[in-house]
Amino acid sequence: ASTASFNLNLSAPINQIKFKMKLAVLALLAGSAAAFAPSMQGVRSTSLNMALSDMPGATAPLNGFDPLNLATLGSDETLAWFRAAELKHSRVAMVATTGYLVNACGIHFPGMLSSDVSFESLSAMKPLDAWAAVPDEGKNQIYFTIFLAEVISEFKGTHYTKGGDLPTVVFPPIDFSGVDADTLAIKQNRELNNGRLAMIAIMSFCAAANIEGSVPALAGNPAF
Repeated sequence: ASTASFNLNLSAPINQIKFKMKLAVLALLAGSAAAFAPSMQGVRSTSLNMALSDMPGATAPLNGFDPLNLATLGSDETLAWFRAAELKHSRVAMVATTGYLVNACGIHFPGMLSSDVSFESLSAMKPLDAWAAVPDEGKNQIYFTIFLAEVISEFKGTHYTKGGDLPTVVFPPIDFSGVDADTLAIKQNRELNNGRLAMIAIMSFCAAANIEGSVPALAGNPAF
């Protein structure tokens, strides 16, 4: 939800776009790097009853990856905040990556987005150009929805930095209370790993769309 502030305005000077992309990269790395560090630091009892080796996401091929030692930065509450940030950025990145690919394939809703902008016209554009063509009123509605989801997740029950559950998906709400512990752990690992890949993917998409040649594998692709 916090990624809403990194809106890429294609009409802005290229140095502004690069600066915003650097901020986005730093925010994503802050949320994700700490989550790879479970077994390196051993088990540490905390007021949150949290042990790094028990946290989801410590999987191959980068089990224990934490070159900046972010997992030991600050308090146990800080570690919980890092994990929550990674989860949120992972979910946003998965939605963003899916949306980018759907738009790039020309798939769209029927009808009109606004009185003068059709979904079909947006699907004919590159994804970032399509976003730029969305009316400001539509963008504001998206920002408000993101803000509302953030508020709900942060103020629902006991906060995760105080021992409560990590943020869950707000729209639509998903109930995992009936899932056994082993199956839930597998699902959590999958969510984190898919989210980490999606963060890399959407950063690569944005870089390829704004900096020619920055992602050789995407060079010449009409979606970028």
